[in-house]
Formats: sequence, structure tokens, C-alpha cells
Amino acid sequence: MSYIEESLSANEEVVARFKLHWFAWVPMVIWIILGPVTVGITWLLAIYEYLRLKFLEHGLTNKRVILKKGIISRNTEEMKLQSIETVEILQGIIGRIFGFGTVKITGRGISDFVFKNIDDPMSVKRRIEGVSNPAD
Repeated sequence: MSYIEESLSANEEVVARFKLHWFAWVPMVIWIILGPVTVGITWLLAIYEYLRLKFLEHGLTNKRVILKKGIISRNTEEMKLQSIETVEILQGIIGRIFGFGTVKITGRGISDFVFKNIDDPMSVKRRIEGVSNPAD
């Protein structure tokens, strides 16, 4: 069971889970390709990168937005929907061409966090804003 499902409170439901774009896996592939050339550390870097991405969770419930990181340890960032002030998309040329980007969620005060290398960031923005502003 994922962290997002484990952490649900009463009357809370998972609305969406956001996936990484395939482009996020490119560094791991590069480490694997370089592995035979520079045996040793590159394989460890490839394994670490795989595990880091495998255990990364991005999600949206009807009450909050959640980002969970960590292979063995668990680091989470959560923001209640009522606290969200802006949802921004950061997308370069390559991101526009291939359909990935970063979604930056800013809350009251100085709190913010980012979903990096997210597939279809515009739909992620719409989903977050749609749940946080159901009247729109």
C-alpha cells in the first residue's frame, strides 16, 4: 500500500496520482550505458536513481496535495487545499515538445513544493485547481 493511501484521514479519498514522465528515467539509462565504461560507481548510481524514482509519490486527495520522497526514510510534503494560493507550471522547450514539466504549488506564507518531471503538467494543474476550487 502506498504512503498516500496509508495516510488518508476520515472522509478523505484519493482523487489523482500523478506519474513521472518517461524523460525522468533518462539519467538512470545514461548511468546504465556508461556502466561498462566506468565499472563500479555508475551501476550504483543507476540503482539509486531507479529506487529514488520508484519510491517517489505525487498525489491529490479531496483535502490535500501530497509529495512523498525516500527509499528507506520517508520525507513528505503536504498542503491542505484551502492553503493553496497558486499552482505554476515551469516548462522549457524540451518539456513542451515531449509533454513534461515542473508543477510548483505555493501556499500561504512561504510554503511551497514542486512536482518535478511530471507527465502532462497542465492536466495536473487543472486537477489541483479543480479540487481546490469546486465552484469554478
